[in-house]
Amino acid sequence: QVQLVESGGGSVLSGGSLRLSCAASGYTYSSYCMGWFRQAPGKEREGVAGIDSDGRISYADSVKGRFTISQDNAKNTLYLQMNSLKPEDTAMYYCAAGDGTYDYCSATPDNYYGMDYWGKGTLVTISS
Repeated sequence: QVQLVESGGGSVLSGGSLRLSCAASGYTYSSYCMGWFRQAPGKEREGVAGIDSDGRISYADSVKGRFTISQDNAKNTLYLQMNSLKPEDTAMYYCAAGDGTYDYCSATPDNYYGMDYWGKGTLVTISS
């Protein structure tokens, strides 16, 4: 069973930076999609950034140029570097993974599917 544990959330002022981490364990598939998602109070969950099984990286328009997703396969860890943070970035941030075999998943923010494993989230609060 895949387990995902996020960390790195916190409270910062607008314009600041945070780096989120997602430690993964229990992998059984040969390839994975991995991504970051967020949900603000009263809003639906949205995709933020993702890495598909073929290595393709994609970002939501709202974070392009400010956020960077990366992964360290040796450490089984996914990262999200967030710069130039805005109050509208305030949300619970979740890491998710899916079985990348035979394209069973996509981590593309505006068209994600098959992301079967989710962490419990880490809270990011940006104040102006």
